[in-house]
Amino acid sequence: MARVGIIGFGFVGSGLYRWLAGQPDRYQVAFVHARDPDRLGDVPAELRLTDLSTAPPADLVVEAAHPAITAQFGASLLSRSDYMPLSVSALADDELRARLLAVASAYGHRLLIPHGAMVGVDSLFEWRRQWLDVTITFRKPPASIEPVAGAVAAGGEQILFDGPVREIARRFPRNVNAMVTCALATVGLDRCRGRMISDPAATQLMLQLEAIGTDGSRLFIERQQPAAGVSGSEMFASLCRSVELALRPKQAMEFV
Repeated sequence: MARVGIIGFGFVGSGLYRWLAGQPDRYQVAFVHARDPDRLGDVPAELRLTDLSTAPPADLVVEAAHPAITAQFGASLLSRSDYMPLSVSALADDELRARLLAVASAYGHRLLIPHGAMVGVDSLFEWRRQWLDVTITFRKPPASIEPVAGAVAAGGEQILFDGPVREIARRFPRNVNAMVTCALATVGLDRCRGRMISDPAATQLMLQLEAIGTDGSRLFIERQQPAAGVSGSEMFASLCRSVELALRPKQAMEFV
């Protein structure tokens, strides 16, 4: 039985808690941490963790709160458990990412990057040395972009950013986790181009990715889905699959 710690108890964290608790033969909740303990509702007192620096060991800890959690506690958590930050934008900090990887290596744990909204991450990563140019574009209604300036919400379609993913991660840390995942899997944070388009007429969130190979090959991916806050409606199913993959036992036959 795998033990899973949860950091954050909003839409995603609370949903993950219920999903894990509903499968007691497979998973056990190791702890739950929330900035506001009053949000924890019926979570048993023995599972409530007030201080992340005293987090007990677990098979996996999932962060579903804010990039600052990884910056402050990521190394400590990785010294005791595998760690999966959903706020992947924290990993746009090279120094932090290097420190986390060093701790993971020293203690025999893993820093796990969830695929999130990205389709085909495995293929992108396999070809990472062959990609010449990679561009990822988000088109969202203003209500799904944080922060949103009043002029953006009141105006028509606007390109809010067009440049390196490293910089867009700094400006829109809650909106571009999939962009950071894409950049880390392909050409890096400075070469991967990120575009954020605010479109008041948009009724769904749209992700477009175009990758050009050194041999002239081209990969194009487009995904559209309803919004769930700043994320797409696929977010929770994607998270559950990432948790399953992170904790799965070895199978007699696997496709690798």
